[in-house]
Amino acid sequence: MSEFSLADLAALPTPEIIETLDFEAILAARKQELVDRAGAFGFNYDTVGLETEPGLILLQEASYKEVWLRARGNDIARAHYLYYARGAEVDHLGAFYDTTRLPGESDDRYKGRIILGIQGRSTGGTGPRYRYVALSASLRVLDAVIYTEGLSPQVNIAIFATDNNGVADSTLLALVDAAVQAENVRMVNDRIVVRSAVVNVVAVTADVWLLPNADVTILTELQNTIPVSWAAEAGLGRDLTVSWLSSRLMVSGVQRVVMTSPTADVVMSPFQAVRISSLTLTLRGRDF
Repeated sequence: MSEFSLADLAALPTPEIIETLDFEAILAARKQELVDRAGAFGFNYDTVGLETEPGLILLQEASYKEVWLRARGNDIARAHYLYYARGAEVDHLGAFYDTTRLPGESDDRYKGRIILGIQGRSTGGTGPRYRYVALSASLRVLDAVIYTEGLSPQVNIAIFATDNNGVADSTLLALVDAAVQAENVRMVNDRIVVRSAVVNVVAVTADVWLLPNADVTILTELQNTIPVSWAAEAGLGRDLTVSWLSSRLMVSGVQRVVMTSPTADVVMSPFQAVRISSLTLTLRGRDF
Protein backbone atom coordinates (compact mmCIF):
# COMPACT_ATOMS: atom_id res chain seq x y z
CA MET A 1 0.00 0.00 0.00
CA SER A 2 1.39 3.42 -0.90
CA GLU A 3 1.92 6.14 1.66
CA PHE A 4 -0.93 8.55 2.34
CA SER A 5 0.09 11.91 0.93
CA LEU A 6 -0.98 15.53 0.64
CA ALA A 7 -2.58 14.67 -2.72
CA ASP A 8 -4.76 12.12 -0.92
CA LEU A 9 -5.90 14.83 1.48
CA ALA A 10 -6.79 17.05 -1.49
CA ALA A 11 -9.04 14.29 -2.84
CA LEU A 12 -11.13 14.15 0.35
CA PRO A 13 -14.49 15.98 0.44
CA THR A 14 -14.34 19.57 1.68
CA PRO A 15 -15.43 19.58 5.33
CA GLU A 16 -18.50 21.70 6.02
CA ILE A 17 -18.63 22.61 9.69
CA ILE A 18 -21.28 25.29 9.33
CA GLU A 19 -24.04 24.62 6.82
CA THR A 20 -23.50 26.67 3.67
CA LEU A 21 -26.67 28.47 2.61
CA ASP A 22 -27.45 30.34 -0.60
CA PHE A 23 -27.89 34.11 -0.36
CA GLU A 24 -31.27 33.98 -2.11
CA ALA A 25 -32.49 31.22 0.22
CA ILE A 26 -31.49 33.24 3.31
CA LEU A 27 -33.08 36.40 1.91
CA ALA A 28 -36.34 34.59 1.06
CA ALA A 29 -36.54 33.13 4.56
CA ARG A 30 -35.90 36.54 6.15
CA LYS A 31 -38.52 38.21 3.93
CA GLN A 32 -41.08 35.58 4.86
CA GLU A 33 -40.27 35.97 8.55
CA LEU A 34 -40.74 39.75 8.27
CA VAL A 35 -44.09 39.32 6.53
CA ASP A 36 -45.23 36.76 9.11
CA ARG A 37 -44.20 38.94 12.05
CA ALA A 38 -45.93 41.97 10.51
CA GLY A 39 -49.05 39.90 9.95
CA ALA A 40 -49.07 38.81 13.59
CA PHE A 41 -49.59 42.46 14.46
CA GLY A 42 -52.33 42.90 11.87
CA PHE A 43 -50.04 44.71 9.39
CA ASN A 44 -49.99 43.67 5.72
CA TYR A 45 -46.36 44.18 4.64
CA ASP A 46 -46.88 43.87 0.88
CA THR A 47 -44.09 46.21 -0.22
CA VAL A 48 -41.20 43.98 0.94
CA GLY A 49 -40.68 42.81 -2.65
CA LEU A 50 -40.00 46.30 -4.02
CA GLU A 51 -36.34 46.99 -4.78
CA THR A 52 -36.57 50.48 -3.21
CA GLU A 53 -38.17 49.22 -0.01
CA PRO A 54 -35.85 50.17 2.92
CA GLY A 55 -36.83 47.02 4.76
CA LEU A 56 -35.72 44.89 1.79
CA ILE A 57 -32.40 46.72 1.59
CA LEU A 58 -31.75 45.97 5.26
CA LEU A 59 -32.72 42.32 4.77
CA GLN A 60 -30.32 42.05 1.80
CA GLU A 61 -27.47 43.49 3.86
CA ALA A 62 -28.18 41.14 6.75
CA SER A 63 -28.48 38.13 4.44
CA TYR A 64 -25.16 38.91 2.76
CA LYS A 65 -23.51 39.26 6.15
CA GLU A 66 -24.86 35.87 7.23
CA VAL A 67 -23.47 34.22 4.08
CA TRP A 68 -20.10 35.86 4.70
CA LEU A 69 -20.04 34.88 8.38
CA ARG A 70 -20.89 31.27 7.52
CA ALA A 71 -18.11 31.15 4.94
CA ARG A 72 -15.64 32.79 7.29
CA GLY A 73 -16.62 30.36 10.06
CA ASN A 74 -15.93 27.42 7.77
CA ASP A 75 -12.56 28.90 6.75
CA ILE A 76 -11.53 29.30 10.40
CA ALA A 77 -12.66 25.78 11.27
CA ARG A 78 -10.95 24.23 8.24
CA ALA A 79 -7.65 25.80 9.26
CA HIS A 80 -7.48 23.05 11.89
CA TYR A 81 -7.27 20.50 9.05
CA LEU A 82 -3.76 20.03 7.67
CA TYR A 83 -4.69 20.39 3.98
CA TYR A 84 -6.46 23.75 4.49
CA ALA A 85 -4.00 25.24 6.98
CA ARG A 86 -1.75 28.08 5.78
CA GLY A 87 1.28 29.85 7.21
CA ALA A 88 1.36 29.96 10.98
CA GLU A 89 -1.59 27.55 11.12
CA VAL A 90 0.65 24.85 9.63
CA ASP A 91 3.39 25.68 12.12
CA HIS A 92 1.03 25.09 15.03
CA LEU A 93 -0.19 21.79 13.61
CA GLY A 94 3.41 20.75 12.95
CA ALA A 95 4.46 21.64 16.50
CA PHE A 96 1.72 19.34 17.83
CA TYR A 97 3.35 16.47 15.93
CA ASP A 98 6.93 17.47 16.88
CA THR A 99 7.76 18.64 13.36
CA THR A 100 9.12 22.14 12.92
CA ARG A 101 9.36 24.06 9.66
CA LEU A 102 12.80 24.30 8.04
CA PRO A 103 13.96 27.85 7.24
CA GLY A 104 12.43 28.84 3.91
CA GLU A 105 10.29 25.69 3.65
CA SER A 106 7.01 26.04 1.74
CA ASP A 107 3.68 25.11 3.28
CA ASP A 108 3.17 22.10 0.99
CA ARG A 109 6.63 20.63 1.63
CA TYR A 110 6.21 21.16 5.36
CA LYS A 111 2.78 19.49 5.30
CA GLY A 112 4.28 16.52 3.49
CA ARG A 113 6.90 16.12 6.20
CA ILE A 114 4.26 16.39 8.92
CA ILE A 115 2.40 13.47 7.31
CA LEU A 116 5.61 11.46 7.07
CA GLY A 117 6.48 12.30 10.67
CA ILE A 118 3.14 10.85 11.80
CA GLN A 119 3.49 7.77 9.59
CA GLY A 120 7.04 7.15 10.73
CA ARG A 121 6.39 7.09 14.48
CA SER A 122 6.68 3.33 14.56
CA THR A 123 9.84 2.13 16.30
CA GLY A 124 10.36 -0.43 13.54
CA GLY A 125 12.51 1.75 11.30
CA THR A 126 9.79 2.25 8.71
CA GLY A 127 10.28 3.71 5.24
CA PRO A 128 8.20 6.82 6.07
CA ARG A 129 10.43 7.46 9.10
CA TYR A 130 13.66 7.39 7.08
CA ARG A 131 12.06 9.43 4.29
CA TYR A 132 10.93 12.01 6.85
CA VAL A 133 14.47 12.28 8.24
CA ALA A 134 15.98 12.56 4.76
CA LEU A 135 13.61 15.37 3.75
CA SER A 136 14.26 17.11 7.07
CA ALA A 137 18.02 17.09 6.52
CA SER A 138 17.97 19.82 3.86
CA LEU A 139 15.63 21.79 1.61
CA ARG A 140 17.84 20.61 -1.24
CA VAL A 141 16.24 17.17 -0.91
CA LEU A 142 13.36 17.21 -3.39
CA ASP A 143 12.43 13.62 -2.69
CA ALA A 144 13.80 10.40 -1.24
CA VAL A 145 12.88 6.75 -1.72
CA ILE A 146 13.62 3.96 0.74
CA TYR A 147 14.09 0.47 -0.69
CA THR A 148 15.80 -2.90 -0.31
CA GLU A 149 16.98 -5.27 -3.02
CA GLY A 150 15.97 -8.91 -2.96
CA LEU A 151 16.59 -10.56 0.40
CA SER A 152 19.37 -8.16 1.35
CA PRO A 153 18.73 -6.45 4.72
CA GLN A 154 20.58 -3.33 3.53
CA VAL A 155 18.40 -0.22 3.59
CA ASN A 156 19.02 1.98 0.55
CA ILE A 157 18.03 5.64 0.49
CA ALA A 158 18.07 7.31 -2.91
CA ILE A 159 18.14 11.11 -2.82
CA PHE A 160 16.65 13.26 -5.56
CA ALA A 161 18.00 16.82 -5.40
CA THR A 162 16.25 20.09 -6.17
CA ASP A 163 19.29 21.25 -8.14
CA ASN A 164 22.04 19.73 -10.29
CA ASN A 165 19.39 18.17 -12.54
CA GLY A 166 18.30 15.96 -9.65
CA VAL A 167 21.69 14.43 -8.92
CA ALA A 168 22.61 14.66 -5.23
CA ASP A 169 26.23 15.79 -4.71
CA SER A 170 28.57 14.55 -1.98
CA THR A 171 27.72 17.45 0.35
CA LEU A 172 24.01 16.71 0.25
CA LEU A 173 24.55 12.97 0.60
CA ALA A 174 26.74 13.56 3.65
CA LEU A 175 24.02 15.68 5.28
CA VAL A 176 21.38 13.03 4.75
CA ASP A 177 23.69 10.22 5.80
CA ALA A 178 24.52 11.97 9.08
CA ALA A 179 20.81 12.47 9.75
CA VAL A 180 19.72 8.87 9.14
CA GLN A 181 22.73 7.35 10.92
CA ALA A 182 22.04 9.28 14.14
CA GLU A 183 21.60 7.01 17.18
CA ASN A 184 18.05 8.20 17.80
CA VAL A 185 17.07 7.48 14.18
CA ARG A 186 18.79 4.34 12.88
CA MET A 187 17.52 0.98 14.02
CA VAL A 188 20.32 -1.06 15.60
CA ASN A 189 20.16 -3.83 13.00
CA ASP A 190 19.82 -1.54 9.98
CA ARG A 191 22.70 -1.02 7.58
CA ILE A 192 21.87 2.16 5.69
CA VAL A 193 23.45 3.30 2.44
CA VAL A 194 22.63 6.77 1.14
CA ARG A 195 23.14 7.38 -2.55
CA SER A 196 21.98 9.71 -5.27
CA ALA A 197 18.95 8.78 -7.28
CA VAL A 198 19.74 7.59 -10.77
CA VAL A 199 18.80 10.37 -13.18
CA ASN A 200 18.20 9.28 -16.76
CA VAL A 201 18.38 11.98 -19.40
CA VAL A 202 16.21 11.55 -22.48
CA ALA A 203 16.20 13.52 -25.73
CA VAL A 204 12.68 13.83 -27.14
CA THR A 205 11.90 14.29 -30.84
CA ALA A 206 8.60 14.49 -32.68
CA ASP A 207 7.11 15.36 -36.05
CA VAL A 208 4.43 18.04 -35.90
CA TRP A 209 1.74 19.24 -38.31
CA LEU A 210 0.15 22.63 -37.69
CA LEU A 211 -3.23 24.01 -38.66
CA PRO A 212 -3.10 26.33 -41.72
CA ASN A 213 -3.22 29.60 -39.76
CA ALA A 214 -1.15 28.55 -36.74
CA ASP A 215 1.96 30.57 -35.89
CA VAL A 216 5.14 28.54 -36.28
CA THR A 217 6.47 30.06 -33.02
CA ILE A 218 4.25 27.50 -31.26
CA LEU A 219 7.05 24.99 -31.81
CA THR A 220 9.67 27.14 -30.11
CA GLU A 221 7.38 27.73 -27.15
CA LEU A 222 6.70 24.01 -26.75
CA GLN A 223 10.39 23.18 -26.97
CA ASN A 224 11.07 25.59 -24.11
CA THR A 225 8.13 24.84 -21.83
CA ILE A 226 7.59 21.06 -21.96
CA PRO A 227 10.95 20.05 -20.38
CA VAL A 228 10.27 22.55 -17.60
CA SER A 229 6.74 21.22 -17.09
CA TRP A 230 8.04 17.66 -16.85
CA ALA A 231 10.71 18.66 -14.34
CA ALA A 232 8.02 20.27 -12.17
CA GLU A 233 5.69 17.26 -12.32
CA ALA A 234 8.01 14.28 -12.39
CA GLY A 235 9.74 12.68 -9.45
CA LEU A 236 11.30 9.43 -8.39
CA GLY A 237 9.75 6.39 -9.99
CA ARG A 238 7.54 8.26 -12.44
CA ASP A 239 7.55 6.97 -16.02
CA LEU A 240 7.88 9.35 -18.94
CA THR A 241 5.03 8.16 -21.10
CA VAL A 242 4.42 8.76 -24.78
CA SER A 243 0.84 9.73 -23.96
CA TRP A 244 2.03 12.45 -21.57
CA LEU A 245 4.32 13.91 -24.23
CA SER A 246 1.67 13.72 -26.94
CA SER A 247 -0.96 15.38 -24.76
CA ARG A 248 1.35 18.29 -23.95
CA LEU A 249 2.22 18.77 -27.63
CA MET A 250 -1.43 18.86 -28.73
CA VAL A 251 -2.00 22.53 -27.95
CA SER A 252 -4.19 24.95 -29.86
CA GLY A 253 -2.83 25.29 -33.41
CA VAL A 254 -1.31 21.79 -33.55
CA GLN A 255 -3.12 19.44 -35.96
CA ARG A 256 -1.17 16.21 -35.46
CA VAL A 257 1.85 14.82 -33.59
CA VAL A 258 3.94 11.71 -34.25
CA MET A 259 6.51 10.83 -31.59
CA THR A 260 9.80 9.69 -33.11
CA SER A 261 11.75 9.35 -29.85
CA PRO A 262 10.92 7.87 -27.48
CA THR A 263 8.38 5.65 -29.22
CA ALA A 264 7.67 3.67 -26.03
CA ASP A 265 7.23 4.67 -22.41
CA VAL A 266 10.46 5.30 -20.48
CA VAL A 267 9.92 3.14 -17.40
CA MET A 268 11.59 4.08 -14.12
CA SER A 269 12.46 2.05 -11.04
CA PRO A 270 11.48 3.57 -7.66
CA PHE A 271 15.00 4.99 -7.22
CA GLN A 272 15.23 6.43 -10.73
CA ALA A 273 14.08 9.70 -12.27
CA VAL A 274 14.01 10.90 -15.85
CA ARG A 275 14.67 14.35 -17.22
CA ILE A 276 14.13 15.71 -20.72
CA SER A 277 17.50 16.98 -21.96
CA SER A 278 16.10 18.46 -25.15
CA LEU A 279 12.92 18.58 -27.19
CA THR A 280 13.24 18.79 -30.96
CA LEU A 281 10.10 19.37 -33.02
CA THR A 282 10.18 19.03 -36.80
CA LEU A 283 7.47 20.82 -38.77
CA ARG A 284 6.19 18.38 -41.38
CA GLY A 285 3.50 20.58 -42.88
CA ARG A 286 0.06 22.01 -42.30
CA ASP A 287 -3.28 20.29 -42.46
CA PHE A 288 -6.84 20.32 -41.17
